[in-house]
Amino acid sequence: MTELRFSKTDPRAKTPTRAHPGDAGLDLCCLEAVELGAGQRARVATGIAVELPAGHAGLIVPRSGLAARHGLSIVNAPGLIDEGYRGELQVLLLNTDFEQALSLEAGERIAQLVVISVTELALVEVDSLDESSRGEQGFGSSGR
Repeated sequence: MTELRFSKTDPRAKTPTRAHPGDAGLDLCCLEAVELGAGQRARVATGIAVELPAGHAGLIVPRSGLAARHGLSIVNAPGLIDEGYRGELQVLLLNTDFEQALSLEAGERIAQLVVISVTELALVEVDSLDESSRGEQGFGSSGR
């Protein structure tokens, strides 16, 4: 099993955990209480720094339960953590509810870290790309 080394940048930080064995995401918790007004966003500290293994990146993604119940999302979802970054993981939270504020307690799960394998590719500029069955069909091309 590959290791994900981490450190707490603040003693109040909670260790990232998986809710269930085999889950892809590690829950990240807010270091301090957060109050997000209707439609507001905030950069939220986790108190956690990671050392991603070579050839990997981290994606910070929303928690589906908070999104469904409270409209809480991540502004730059997914947030990208490059292999060489060693600073504290911070989450750019967005309250998408334009009528109600949202309060989060210190230590509450706010996002997930998903670690993915990254293949480094050599860029090759060409005059044209090979044809495919989809071609240039983009947004809405599948019928919905």
